[in-house]
Amino acid sequence: MSIRRLPLPLLLTACIALSACQRGAEETPPPVETVEVASPEEGGAVSSAPVDVDAVPAVPVAEPETGGVDWSPMTLPAGAASISCELDYANAGDGTPLTAFDHDALREAMAPCAERGVFRLRFKGRVTQDFTRLMQRLASVADELSINKRVLDIDSSGGMVEEAIRAGDVIAETRWTIWVREGAVCHSSCVFLLAGGDTRLIGGRVGIHRIIRMSSTASTRAELNRELRAVYGRVRDYLERNGAAVAVADLMMAVPNRSLRILTADELKLYGLDGVNPAQDDLDRLRLMRKCGQDFVARRDAYARAFDTTCNAPDRDVEQMATCGLELRGKFGFPDEQCPTESPLSEFDLVGALTAAAGNASRLRILGVPVGEPRPAARPATQRTAPAPAAAASAESRTASEPAEEGEAGVDEQAEAPVRE
Repeated sequence: MSIRRLPLPLLLTACIALSACQRGAEETPPPVETVEVASPEEGGAVSSAPVDVDAVPAVPVAEPETGGVDWSPMTLPAGAASISCELDYANAGDGTPLTAFDHDALREAMAPCAERGVFRLRFKGRVTQDFTRLMQRLASVADELSINKRVLDIDSSGGMVEEAIRAGDVIAETRWTIWVREGAVCHSSCVFLLAGGDTRLIGGRVGIHRIIRMSSTASTRAELNRELRAVYGRVRDYLERNGAAVAVADLMMAVPNRSLRILTADELKLYGLDGVNPAQDDLDRLRLMRKCGQDFVARRDAYARAFDTTCNAPDRDVEQMATCGLELRGKFGFPDEQCPTESPLSEFDLVGALTAAAGNASRLRILGVPVGEPRPAARPATQRTAPAPAAAASAESRTASEPAEEGEAGVDEQAEAPVRE
């Protein structure tokens, strides 16, 4: 009997069975992961600044300000910060805690890093106006000391959206690498900081959800939506100018603020929040052509391709990948004699030891190799090195139940209504 002559019920059954077989043959995508939060205000994306729903101006890009940094007295009540000249945090720790934030105190804390030319800021807490001011001050002092390699080692469940945008612009203009190491989180408005980094190395968990309008006077869903559209307009503008996908803003809108949508490794790459910043990579190509020459750029691109095919293999762990990448450089003439600090993985040359680099790589996904061409296909999420089980459990429990001291994601653009603590 032909298929055309089958009775309708049997034909439908055959079609369903065939569809099920076809689905079974396809690879099942990883499930979307969401986790509950204690309350949306404690570790959320909170917006309280007044908005004009008819005209949404772009948030001005923060300049590095060589002489215009605000040095008025400040504290850091919503977080804790420390300075280290070492990248190997597991053995060297997080360095000297910052207890004073005036110019002389910061210069004294950073001076030992001047000879090596690299320093790491460990920050744990909320993204607030004080955090933005701290990033401006550290960038200014780093310029004075000629410390050109800067690492923000962050653990934050969010804060004020407008301040995250301001701080992200400061980060973008003053050249920072951002780490979210194993056991750490970067949730809610902290994601905007990732967009500003030159290179992002992620071993912890990154999560997003809806922005909370704490000062809203809306009484209907339509009124609230008009306000949120104005806020998300600023967010989309910021993401676009920093090389991140504006789809992040759309995805945030669909996640209830009492939950967190944990982004997978593939999503982080897809949205431009992991690895090399594509916008900065375009600028670097132009700058390196002028500074180091066309041959340097060609070797840099060839090295990036070789790293992807030789070192970034599924059967290698991150320590092997980092060691491979550092050893591979010699075949392409790196570190370059004329442009040593522009060479791939040059931050590890500055701290001066392959063993320290490899040791640190075992705790972070070393994907900070400048990429000249996109990969043919994204690597499956299963090939990404996962945080250690204990660290992952720690991050999970903190996400679900820890109070607001980890940080709130909120907005503070000259906010008239305070964010509820």
